[in-house]
Amino acid sequence: MRSQALRADLLMLLTAMIWGSAFVAQRLGMDSIGPFLYSGLRFALALLILLPLLPLLERRAHSTPTAPLNRHLLLGGGLMGVALALGINLQQVGLLFTSVTNAGFITGLYVIIVPLLGLLLGHKTGLGIWLGASLAVLGMFLLSVGEGFQVAAGDWLQLAGAVIWAVHVLLVGVFARRHDPLRLAVVQFATCALISLLLALIFEDIRLNAIIAAGPAILYGGLFGVAIGFTLQVVAQKHAIASHAAIILSLEAVFAAIAGAWLLGEALQLRGYFGCALMLTGMLLAQLWPKKTVTLLTETAAGADAGRRPDQPRVEL
Repeated sequence: MRSQALRADLLMLLTAMIWGSAFVAQRLGMDSIGPFLYSGLRFALALLILLPLLPLLERRAHSTPTAPLNRHLLLGGGLMGVALALGINLQQVGLLFTSVTNAGFITGLYVIIVPLLGLLLGHKTGLGIWLGASLAVLGMFLLSVGEGFQVAAGDWLQLAGAVIWAVHVLLVGVFARRHDPLRLAVVQFATCALISLLLALIFEDIRLNAIIAAGPAILYGGLFGVAIGFTLQVVAQKHAIASHAAIILSLEAVFAAIAGAWLLGEALQLRGYFGCALMLTGMLLAQLWPKKTVTLLTETAAGADAGRRPDQPRVEL
């Protein structure tokens, strides 16, 4: 059991590294194409990769045959896909106006927003969540608020996206208990790709040479960020401890900052790094604080994305 848990933790650490670095691909992809087209193409690519692998993944995940697609599964996956499309495109557009580092840390606030939204559904929220939320708010102030108490438009979009990611996690918590998570993932990917491509057709100029130029970023975002990241997560969380999963996957923000500094030359002022540290501390405190009862967060927020998302993919995921 210990070896399985260690293997799961290492796989989730690799997943967090992939997801964090995918923020760079998301940013670079928009040097050539618009945000909606980038989102649509990378989720369409992930869908094309996963569809032929679905029978194999289902055989590994289930000892008995799964039920065929039905109206309720399509409805659940569709609602998840709508939330995914909103979250990923808010994140994608926000990257036009803020740094990869800011995007990674602000997106990670969904870890705290989930249980706060859970209050509306009657869930109890412990002291650790409130302390973590307070640290995260202070950290975001130091990271994002500039002279004259101005906040970059991209940071507001990332914060709105974090709220949508939290809603997505709640939807996953409802539907993943009722339906096969692999098939839910495929339906939500298809929904997200369709919505994003429709938005691209309406609002963006689509040219083949621009798509080819963005090819490496689309390939990395679709193949690694979504398809491989999702598969690693499914394999890892079969033997993962829920609290471990939430903590390790929240390190995505740290890897996003490292990738942004290394590949894009991004740098923050000292107060910005201190703000990132406070936000990460708040996210970890919300997970590690002793709980008398199991909260919705530890059940569903691990890896929620994302694309993402715990027993189905997070998206940048």
